[in-house]
Amino acid sequence: MVASARVQKLLRRYKLAIAAGLTILLIQGLVVWSLRSLEEGEAEVGAVSRGQICSPCLSYGYPIGRDPRDNPGTQAVIRTRGNRQGKTLGSRSNYMHREVLQMAELYPNVRATPWRMVTIWGGASLLKAYLRSMHDLLSMLDWKWDFFINLSATDFPTRTNDELVTFLSQNRDKNFLKSHGRENARFIKKQGLDRLFHECDNHMWRLGERTIPEGLEVSGGSDWFSLTRKFVEYVVNSQDELVTGLKQFYTYALLPAESFFHTVLGNSHICDTLVDNNLRVTNWNRKLGCKCQYKHIVDWCGCSPNDFKPSDLIRIQQLTRPTFFARKFESTVNQESIEILDNHLYGQYPPGTVALKAYWESLFEQADGVSSLNDVTLTAYSSFFRLGLRKQETTQSSSEACRFEPIGYTVSVHLYFYDDRFQGYLVRQEVQNVVTRSREMLEVWAVPQATLQLEHNLHEFERLKHLEVGTEWDPKERIFRNFGGVMGPLDEPVAVQKWARGPNLTATIVWIDPAHIVAASYDISIDVEAEFTQYKPPLQRPLRPGVWTVRVLRLWERVAEARFLVMPLAFKGREPLRTEDHGWVHAGPPGNVYLDQSFQQLTHVLKLPPSEPALQEAQKKTSLVGKPLETWVDSSVGAFWVTGDICSEQTSSCPTIGLCTKTSWSSLSPDPKSELGPVKKDGRIR
Repeated sequence: MVASARVQKLLRRYKLAIAAGLTILLIQGLVVWSLRSLEEGEAEVGAVSRGQICSPCLSYGYPIGRDPRDNPGTQAVIRTRGNRQGKTLGSRSNYMHREVLQMAELYPNVRATPWRMVTIWGGASLLKAYLRSMHDLLSMLDWKWDFFINLSATDFPTRTNDELVTFLSQNRDKNFLKSHGRENARFIKKQGLDRLFHECDNHMWRLGERTIPEGLEVSGGSDWFSLTRKFVEYVVNSQDELVTGLKQFYTYALLPAESFFHTVLGNSHICDTLVDNNLRVTNWNRKLGCKCQYKHIVDWCGCSPNDFKPSDLIRIQQLTRPTFFARKFESTVNQESIEILDNHLYGQYPPGTVALKAYWESLFEQADGVSSLNDVTLTAYSSFFRLGLRKQETTQSSSEACRFEPIGYTVSVHLYFYDDRFQGYLVRQEVQNVVTRSREMLEVWAVPQATLQLEHNLHEFERLKHLEVGTEWDPKERIFRNFGGVMGPLDEPVAVQKWARGPNLTATIVWIDPAHIVAASYDISIDVEAEFTQYKPPLQRPLRPGVWTVRVLRLWERVAEARFLVMPLAFKGREPLRTEDHGWVHAGPPGNVYLDQSFQQLTHVLKLPPSEPALQEAQKKTSLVGKPLETWVDSSVGAFWVTGDICSEQTSSCPTIGLCTKTSWSSLSPDPKSELGPVKKDGRIR
């Protein structure tokens, strides 16, 4: 059985392993494998995407078992779940679910739950999803399993399948849960277990205080675990007061999965089966990971582990306790660390293998529906594609066969990375040849252009290494999650400066809008060991569309300058902007004042041109719709993005447009590390 071309490429279209499509976060999937030795010849789902995926479930997998009675051994249920940050996974949940269903049809050891559940970080719904999944597994009479292991889409194996099989076979009756390792009263306070929480409207609301039931030894720690079937049956089916009472108690608790199973096991008749080890290593950096980054989701402060970089991998080697998985890994943050681990476990690919350093991540598929895009991204993707067609026309100006017009909306959009660097957006859309009227599918590669300018003779300001403006800044990984900085008038940009170590400094940061209005000015202090400084001024919106400038000043002398684009919107509610809609969204803030105070007195100091002519020009543009608006959008976008290349799904009517499958960059190009194929005789698929 050979995987379809679409499924063979499914892993490259999203940074999280497709196993995360089997997740209980937002997709609700289920993977069950029997753990048996590879020498016995069972098939194995494995090595689907070297360096491109982050879930052990599909990075090396487990053997597909025959009837367990034919081959006694340890079997395990591997439960995968998505990234708890959730935003990206949530926005792509429909896509992931479709792809997982296709994969489940290819391999009999992969099953997806028929239900899906929305969960949030720290929410009670996560525990509910776990328990429901366990119930489903126990109901599958054709699958005899021994262990339930939950994995995330950002996990990766650190040992081979054989080693895991051997270990679990020697510890068949043990439940592996990691303790918090601190005094219990402190843990209860830290976790907020003495508070009453209620999950509603994708938020965990803190309602008040409560008392812990008397006689109950509350415990907890990591919410990653390996549980025996016997304990799972007890948790799911038991009607004793301990289990039913704790299910009720944790329905109104924060982070219930970090405590429920520990507390049930520790107070039960099988408490002696507890092993204080969750069999994995987590890359904690509390200084970076504990930023209260989930305050928008929960009325509490939480921490999140960092992604592994190559320099962090030594932590895996230094551990003395048994571990089989590590987390977190994300290809958009660092793919090299995944490649190192994968090569260590399974060997390197032959020299000359293509795409080993490439990574593609799906942002949009036609089946998701245009409603899944916002007006900013729809405007950007449409402009990227038009600019690609325009470049093709100008390059082949003498050939009428190379003139196309786009049809409908974007069909697919991917992020493209190479060697751990963002390379741009890949936008696919149907076109019609203006001469022959024939239709074909083209893909355009839009490449961002650098805009940073650093002055010379900076002296102590040689410390400044980079200046960037964007949205969705991740202070933990220190990257902008909105790759390429695509933003519109209603976004909230943040300016980030990267520094080398050096003397204490004070710098002035100035924001200037397209009409030469000084939107904000503030000072920042940079201490000796500071690596990053950041600030998001509370600018009044809408931001005026056009080219913005952020300057770093030393005593009002320019040290560095970065430009960024606030795109005019061509859509409102995913429909083309109409005359009656344009109004305020492109007009800038009321009174041209972005903050409580005006900074126009700095115009002379900053040597800015007069703002009045620019304001008049900006005012004229506020009424643009239709083709004139598209022209404005494209000229703006074209100043920050260039077309890297263009290709076609099938042989194009334009002789200079090559096949996408023959390129190295297209989302349709070959990628051996992400292909799903037939199971081989040795039980593997690669």
